[in-house]
Amino acid sequence: MQLYDPTSSGTERNLSRAAALASLDGKTIGILENGKLNAVEMLREVADLFVTRHNCIVHTIYSKSNASAPAPAEILAKAAQEVDFLITGLGD
Repeated sequence: MQLYDPTSSGTERNLSRAAALASLDGKTIGILENGKLNAVEMLREVADLFVTRHNCIVHTIYSKSNASAPAPAEILAKAAQEVDFLITGLGD
């Protein structure tokens, strides 16, 4: 039997969470879909709740082609400039 070390060694990243929004009223929403079956439909339903309850505006749908991989940095950078917050989730 051969055992493998599951830890990785690499540069340590200093990550932090974005500051919480003070209010959702009138904010612009982006949707990040992952290409899975029904993902867009499910995320539109969730976005509609924000529209109804907080007068949010759905700006656009961003797509990534691999559900198990992070969204490309350029998509996230574009979303950060265009929307107040982003919703995502898995379809199926």
